[in-house]
Amino acid sequence: MEKREVVPEKVAWVLMRGGRVLVTRCHGLDVFYFPGGKREAGESDAETLAREIDEELRARIDTATMVHVGTFETRRESDGRAEFRMICYTAEHTGPLVPANEIAELDWFGHADRARVSPVDRMVFDMLHASSRLR
Repeated sequence: MEKREVVPEKVAWVLMRGGRVLVTRCHGLDVFYFPGGKREAGESDAETLAREIDEELRARIDTATMVHVGTFETRRESDGRAEFRMICYTAEHTGPLVPANEIAELDWFGHADRARVSPVDRMVFDMLHASSRLR
């Protein structure tokens, strides 16, 4: 039986406002990322996203409004296998967006800022820009 390789995953929130998208930066890092995080054992995407956004930004996700934006993967150059997977959703929220825990700051980026985000986040930036949602 072939051993199946587990690909690390993140469930991410894509929040758009005025042609820009919300990104966060962790303490000690220069790169920005979409808010969200890794699933805990037994969690659904909705549960993961709600927990992570509450922990990182003190906001409450309305899971009934979640819409899948896309699933994006980075691949290893050596063999083309998936290296990292990010499952992205839009969703409405309540409460202010306040950086908490590992989050040092939040910002609103346009497509011109794509060099300041991770490689997998750049894929989302490019998709949003191609669909005229990100300026």
